[in-house]
Formats: sequence, C-alpha cells, structure tokens
Amino acid sequence: MARLNDKVVLITGGASGLGKSGATLMNAEGAKVIISDINEDLGKATSAEIGDDVLFVHHDVSSLADWDRVIDLVIERFGRLDVLVNNAGIVVVADVENTTLSDWRAVHGVGTDGTFFGIQKGIGVMRESGGGSIINMSSLAGLIGYPLIFAYSASKGAIRSMTKSAAVYCAQNSLGIRVNSIHPGTIATPMVAGFEADVEEQGEERVKLLLGEPDDVGHMMVYLASDESKFVSGSEFVIDSTASITEGIVPG
Repeated sequence: MARLNDKVVLITGGASGLGKSGATLMNAEGAKVIISDINEDLGKATSAEIGDDVLFVHHDVSSLADWDRVIDLVIERFGRLDVLVNNAGIVVVADVENTTLSDWRAVHGVGTDGTFFGIQKGIGVMRESGGGSIINMSSLAGLIGYPLIFAYSASKGAIRSMTKSAAVYCAQNSLGIRVNSIHPGTIATPMVAGFEADVEEQGEERVKLLLGEPDDVGHMMVYLASDESKFVSGSEFVIDSTASITEGIVPG
C-alpha cells in the first residue's frame, strides 16, 4: 500500500534539487503533489516529467499575498492540505564582513520569511482538517559554522528555531500538526554546484566534501509526510554521513 495514499502535498522550491526529489518520491507513494517555484519554465517541465497528476504553481515565497493565492488554489482544487514542505531557499557566498544588506534581505526574504509565511499559513489550513505535517528545510549551516555563507547560515538557524517553536505551539494546542526540520549536508543539487562555482570565483580552493544525493533527503521527506512519523514533532534530522561530527573533512 502506498505510504502517502491520497495525501495532498505542497512543496515550495519544487522545480529542482531537493524539492524535485521529494515531489517525485511522494508522488510515487500515492500523494497528490503540488510543486511551487518562481522558475515557471522549469517548474512546468518538472511537473510534466514527474507525472500528469503533479500540479505546478508559480510562487514567490517571499510574498505573503502569493502565499494566500497558492493556499487558496490548493484548497479550491483539493479541499485540504496534509503536508507542506518549506523547501525554497537561496544562498549568497559572502562572509560576515562582506555580506551586503541586499544579500541579507534576499536570503532572508526567501528562506526565513518564506518559511515563516509557510508555517503560519500551513497551520491555519491544516487545523481546519484535523492535522498535518510541516517539513522545514534547514541545513547543517543552521547547526555549525560555515563562514562563507553568513546570511544563509543565519536563515537556516532561524528555520531550526521556528520549527521547534511552532511544533510546541501545535502540540500544546492539540492541533494534530507535526513540525520538523531537515538538516542536509552537502547534497549534489544545482544550488550546491552554484555555491562551489562562486567559491572558486573568489579564489578559494574548491570545497571537497562527501556529496549526498537528493533522494537521500527525499526519502526523509516521505517519512515525515507519512503516518509512520505520527509521534515525531519538533525534531531535527541531520543527513550528512557524519560531516557535522567529524574532525576535519569527510573524504569523498
């Protein structure tokens, strides 16, 4: 039996990378998947690639009005929302002294504000249908120090804290909504490729880390979306093949 049979799932930043992996695996497990992204051409191509029953919607997660529009569309189309994956994010390569205000606001607009809006809107609609699962994409950068991505690290740390706050709120108010965060290490996605290219442009040595695959994270999304994780909330799931607890760099 499909693990996510008939669950309605919205994944932000679903056109590529981790979001695409989650959408593909959840659809294979029987979920009705909506992927949202600001990249309309890629989003439409991805939804068609995964399956005819995967819906794409254009979505700027930094816009509260866009969140209202997308949530209304999902409810109009499917009648409910069971799972929300706040996956959208961007990275700017800059240390604390070289992070500009525009860099800071861009990263936090998508990552921090977008996740805040998603959690708030997700709780609002899920409480009406008796519960659900909110999955927030954080990072190892939200747990340990990454000097070259200051704004991104701050955003991912905020997502970790928001996750725990929202999880306790939902539990104490008996909403039946679980909220968890995923903290991937270095995963082979377009964003990581762009990060490495930006590092090289700055004259830094290429970052050589053990690379995970998008499905390594996608399978965790499936678990947290499923009823198998019904007693799991407020938790952080590190997917990094020991990178965060190893002295030095894990060899590739």
